[in-house]
Amino acid sequence: MRQIDRRPFVFAIVLFLLAWFLGFPMRAQSAPLGDVECTLIQDTVSGETLYQDGVCDQRFSPASTFKVPLALIGYDSGILSDEHTPSWDYKPEFKAVKRDRKTVDPTIWERDSVLWYSREITRRLGAKRFAGYVTKFGYGNMDVSGNAGKNDSLTNSWVNSSLEISPVEQIAFLRRLLAGQMPVSVRAHQMAKAIIPSFQTDGWTVQGKTGSTRLGNGGTDKRSLGWFVGWAEKGDRRIVFARLLVDTKRTDMPKGLATRAAFLKELPGLIK
Repeated sequence: MRQIDRRPFVFAIVLFLLAWFLGFPMRAQSAPLGDVECTLIQDTVSGETLYQDGVCDQRFSPASTFKVPLALIGYDSGILSDEHTPSWDYKPEFKAVKRDRKTVDPTIWERDSVLWYSREITRRLGAKRFAGYVTKFGYGNMDVSGNAGKNDSLTNSWVNSSLEISPVEQIAFLRRLLAGQMPVSVRAHQMAKAIIPSFQTDGWTVQGKTGSTRLGNGGTDKRSLGWFVGWAEKGDRRIVFARLLVDTKRTDMPKGLATRAAFLKELPGLIK
């Protein structure tokens, strides 16, 4: 009896298993990405965690919360002078959304979260100084390279691009800022804190910055992101906080503003 050559069958089975093995991760990646929520509150001085809920160590784009370190950079470098200087006029080449087509100063920049003003600061800094500051700050992953092949470090690296930071890292940065421990001038610390928007809720004075962006860059990630980070005081209590929400739900306002509204409403019940 002639013996059957089994090698082609074995080879076919190996190819099938290899294709299945390689294809499995690709199918897994196409599944919807999960929601992420974090609320983290710490004592400003001691760093004691007063409240924590959710996933707080995962990095995401800082979006407009990056205006807080960028304010420090702007004042330390001399590009920004005080709360209302410089005041820059809008130019058509900025291609801003309609609401941002106006004259903007540092206070308006932080209050209204005007992207083109941020880009004017980074443009005046230049790529080398900009990257140097972010590295000195130890801010998140410190990657301001931007999107691959787009040469947009100075315009987009902090908006759903290369730069990412976690809520835990946001808190650490804010504590250093409030303690005057960032590698910038004393005045830069003072001025940056002065222009961060302020709010009141049940006796708490809250200063903080929102951030909103859509994730995915046109890929399978359909989620949007909302940040609210900052600090607050009531009597002799001083806290720093970070709230992050990442999901596919639509809101009637930018997700950062919705995140801020929810946090301000809930804060009195979170800290007893």
